[in-house]
Amino acid sequence: MKNILLIVVSLLFINCKQVTNAQAPTAPTTASEVGEIMKFLASDDLAGRDTGSEGLDKAATFIEKEFKESGIQPYFETYRDTFDAKGIATYNVVGFLKGTDEKLANEFVIIGAHFDHIGNGKEVNGDIIANGANDNAAGSTAVISLAKQFAQLKDNKRSILFVLFGAEERGLLGSVHLAKVLKEKKLDLYAMVNFEMIGVPLNDKSYKAYITGFEISNMAEKINEYVGSELVGYLAKAKEFQLFRRSDNYPFYEQFKVPCQTISTFDFTNYDYYHHVDDEVSEMNFEFMAELINDCVPAITKMVNTEAKEIRLK
Repeated sequence: MKNILLIVVSLLFINCKQVTNAQAPTAPTTASEVGEIMKFLASDDLAGRDTGSEGLDKAATFIEKEFKESGIQPYFETYRDTFDAKGIATYNVVGFLKGTDEKLANEFVIIGAHFDHIGNGKEVNGDIIANGANDNAAGSTAVISLAKQFAQLKDNKRSILFVLFGAEERGLLGSVHLAKVLKEKKLDLYAMVNFEMIGVPLNDKSYKAYITGFEISNMAEKINEYVGSELVGYLAKAKEFQLFRRSDNYPFYEQFKVPCQTISTFDFTNYDYYHHVDDEVSEMNFEFMAELINDCVPAITKMVNTEAKEIRLK
């Protein structure tokens, strides 16, 4: 009887361990983790992360370290995808998480944000550094945080590229370059989700963020379906100001003609410091950012795991 009990207990322990390992969720991104990344990327030490600057190099080195420690591999020979930005040598930072499914691993989802900014701005009270906290250390923080979570989960059937774009402020030059390179490589791109200016909540909206190009695909509908709530919605101002064409999603849409859209919370009423030296970390809402990042995880998880490409252009 004693031996039988021991066997039963052992089997229960093994089964519990297997269930725990299989079902244990990834640790969500915390507000303090968001704050740590933001405080570095938008620090005075990086001097506004201008294209070709020492500050941008420091930001890239930091991102590379975060990727390497998380188990995100470089997609090219190194993490840096170099290109010429109107006479200035610069780069995108491109991380790679291979899909787990033999067939679907050949399909890709890109999660992106630009990590450059404008360097200096108009002086205010002796300050000339345009730190670019909301624009776009915030979006960069989302990409870094999502990369960490998906590297921990290791359950993406499709492959994922986590991309921090350079020279966005010079005219989307980094995304134009990379989209062309990947098209020439005949990469099978399913969709691209870009993050831009997500540092503060929207004002008086039923949804948490809006998505650019709302009407061109069913991405918003599917994201909300996957999450089980109204995570993303339509912002009339985004269409009025043609924001779909003004961020790093657009070159991928042009090259691949697949759903490539940007998630943002800057609604023209909730933030006064666009390209301003007061675009500082002190103005950011880390709790909101962490919540939005974590809310995106189930949507992206579903996106990289459905057998069919459910997100389509209309």
